[in-house]
Amino acid sequence: MGAYVRFVARRRLAAADIDEVLAFFGCPPARARLSSVDVGTRRLVEVAANVAARPRLLILDEPAAGLSHEEHLALAARLRELPGRYGVALVIIEHDLDLVRSVCPTLTVLDFGRVLASGPQAEVLANPDVVKAYMGETELLK
Repeated sequence: MGAYVRFVARRRLAAADIDEVLAFFGCPPARARLSSVDVGTRRLVEVAANVAARPRLLILDEPAAGLSHEEHLALAARLRELPGRYGVALVIIEHDLDLVRSVCPTLTVLDFGRVLASGPQAEVLANPDVVKAYMGETELLK
């Protein structure tokens, strides 16, 4: 895994730096073979490797896809820490509202490419257009 992290990061990394980022994401040690881990762990290694590149902005497209419930919760906790710990801003493209609620203080909701709402999480999730798009419209009985 260490070679993969170095390749994705596209910069020189000390072994300690690789070990630290892998451990932070709950991944096996750098000496483990990437081919020996499950799909969910590979997703975590991908995120860890991209964080090791030290970008100012990290865009994650459905980062929890393929993760177990426990891995999903652990990833959310780690994503919340990324800005403070690694100085990276996050843009997360995600349909899983549980992950979004637990990680993102500010949201922009799109519906077929059109912005429905953007702003603080509570405000956006309470927006009637967002509720309608994600929950459907309920017809009232007359």
